[in-house]
Amino acid sequence: MTKFGIAVFPSKKLQDLANSYRKRYDPHYSLIPPHITLKNPFEATDEEIKKIADKLVEVGEQTKPFTLRAYKISSFQPVNNVIYMKVDSTPELLALHDALHTEELGGPAEFSFVPHITIAQKLSDDEHSDVFGSLRMAGVNHEEKIDRFHLLYQLENGSWTVYETFRIGKE
Repeated sequence: MTKFGIAVFPSKKLQDLANSYRKRYDPHYSLIPPHITLKNPFEATDEEIKKIADKLVEVGEQTKPFTLRAYKISSFQPVNNVIYMKVDSTPELLALHDALHTEELGGPAEFSFVPHITIAQKLSDDEHSDVFGSLRMAGVNHEEKIDRFHLLYQLENGSWTVYETFRIGKE
């Protein structure tokens, strides 16, 4: 069994901004580029993932490209000490998320969907407070068009790599 996940990668410009924080505050910095998680990690066999990939082609065709707008720095505290760039919940992004959580694709999402790009995690309470205070002041204001999503798989060293990329929208 291999571990898979589904994500959207923003442009290099937004990744560079996120990474400027992540290299200091995110221990997963070297494992995966900045991203919006569309489907949390799940396990599948080689056989199962081929069927899932076919289904993802359909999902891509049936959903619409969306505008990714990162507009503020926020936090999941007190649930956990994760700091992130909040991403606008557009109807298109929500539709894509919902389409990835059907019975055929493993059922409904475990948590309610909060579109975001993690920039800091696994911080102590004091670190979280300091870092969140300064990052919130720095803020973020970025907009771009997203027209693809990615099926990723986890390597033995814990890092994630693209298994297949899917276009969003009809050609």
